[in-house]
Amino acid sequence: MPRENRFKALGWAVFCTAFFLVAFQLPKISPKLQEKLDSAVQTTFELEDFSLEWIQVDATLNQKTPSELGGENLFRVKSGQETIGFVYLGEAPSMKNVFDYVVLFTPDLTVKKSKILIYREDHGRQVGSQRWLQQFIGRKSGKTLTYGEDIDGISGATISAKSMTLAVSNILESMKVLSDQQVLK
Repeated sequence: MPRENRFKALGWAVFCTAFFLVAFQLPKISPKLQEKLDSAVQTTFELEDFSLEWIQVDATLNQKTPSELGGENLFRVKSGQETIGFVYLGEAPSMKNVFDYVVLFTPDLTVKKSKILIYREDHGRQVGSQRWLQQFIGRKSGKTLTYGEDIDGISGATISAKSMTLAVSNILESMKVLSDQQVLK
């Protein structure tokens, strides 16, 4: 192969590699969502100074969990060197769109709080009420939740309430898998 063609081939290889690295990066948390996440952590754990340490879950283990853990959505909450808890940031479907939520866990993987961070619909906002969301507090990893049995329904927010119940149930099961695999140590 002539020298000129080798440089063209090398140039294309570098370009393609750079394109794929940039184009297929994991989505970053938007500044607005990050601000809401930080506020939820700060008020729930009553911390002024904390850090969120991303917990990377490998693809093989991610396939064994009902929740998607392949992105930037699972964190260890640290104050200094001490682990204060864990945070899962998720997205769940509503009637026509999706909403962002967070589930905050104690170090023993019990739900400390759940919160709707960004709700994008006019209908069904009742799913974000703390009165309804407090039903998730105290639930332990590995537990399966059923809408209408373990978690009360909400008139006017049925789709979002079912979705949130399934989402929390899935992350509880996923946290058990991660705990069993000692990913959260």
